[in-house]
Amino acid sequence: MATLSSLNVFWHEGMLLHNTGRGMFDTGEDPGFLDVLEKHPENSDRIKNMVSILKRGPISPYIIWNLGRPALVSELYTFHDPKYIDRLVKENETGGEKMICAGTFLNPGSWDAALLAAGTTMSAMNHILDGHGKLAYALVRPPGHHAQPTQADGYCFLNNAGLAIQLALDHGCRKVAVIDIDVHYGNGTAEGFYRSDKVLTISLHMNHGSWGPSHSQTGSLDELGEGNGVGYNLNIPLPNGTGNKGYEYAVTELVAPAVLKFEPEILVLVVGQDSSAFDPNGRQCLTMDGYRAIGQKIRMLADKHSNGRLLIVQEGGYHVTYSAYCLHATLEGVLNLPHPLLPDPIAYYPEDEAFAKMLALGTSESMDC
Repeated sequence: MATLSSLNVFWHEGMLLHNTGRGMFDTGEDPGFLDVLEKHPENSDRIKNMVSILKRGPISPYIIWNLGRPALVSELYTFHDPKYIDRLVKENETGGEKMICAGTFLNPGSWDAALLAAGTTMSAMNHILDGHGKLAYALVRPPGHHAQPTQADGYCFLNNAGLAIQLALDHGCRKVAVIDIDVHYGNGTAEGFYRSDKVLTISLHMNHGSWGPSHSQTGSLDELGEGNGVGYNLNIPLPNGTGNKGYEYAVTELVAPAVLKFEPEILVLVVGQDSSAFDPNGRQCLTMDGYRAIGQKIRMLADKHSNGRLLIVQEGGYHVTYSAYCLHATLEGVLNLPHPLLPDPIAYYPEDEAFAKMLALGTSESMDC
């Protein structure tokens, strides 16, 4: 497998202006008996560390920085319902702090950041479509993969990956495959292409089910798509604690054959570091080694099936330190570097490989039923 000498990263510091506030975890509430209210998990600190580790970490010589740009409102209509977008525009114009849905806050600066996240992701896709390179990473916030065509959800207003995928289709790509490894089901992206046979949506996620009106999808095995899209939505719900070996098995035995059969022209990796062993929002026990291996395998799939064309889109990852380290490891894998550049600072305990294999085999057998 070839090694790419550089990775084009698309970023704009205006995305840091999305202020999600403080409270009891992600509720924004003050119960009245806590002296210290923590920052919302989707805060700017997590992204600042991702930017800084790519600028000053050992991977920095491989990074080429590109300035992102805001999306036009008209561009958002390619994935989202105009009534939904118009409602967000009006909510922003009235000002103040608003909870759009559980845990998802629209504050002054939030809408501009969301437009930047969407436009920056589309710019990264255009970089590939226009032939400037085969590999690009959109380092963006607020995240997007829960945002549905008509609904905000799970810290997400606009579906950054979905907009980029639709851009590729509009550009003439016949097929796009998206592989989502965020700890939560990429329900918004799946919903957007649920009736399409042009997009293969694959999601490996914690088996969390539905979490309310904004997230009615369960992420279960039987959500396969509808109409022309039947069979083009592949959910891989994984038990808590699946770990590195379990994810490696799932990617090798479930994801790779699906991508092979689909034959995409572009591959999109939706990455969240909230599947890590130390994330407050997940329980999946991935470490840097696991993320590095996933990066290598996805790069291999891109080289084999989409002529190396791979867009990476940032989603979750809420441990302020370890998320940055896991991002670094993922990109090491995508670049197919011969040796790890950073040691794992906190993943000390060994993985129970027998347990991981049992979990993976159980998931595979369930999918065969």
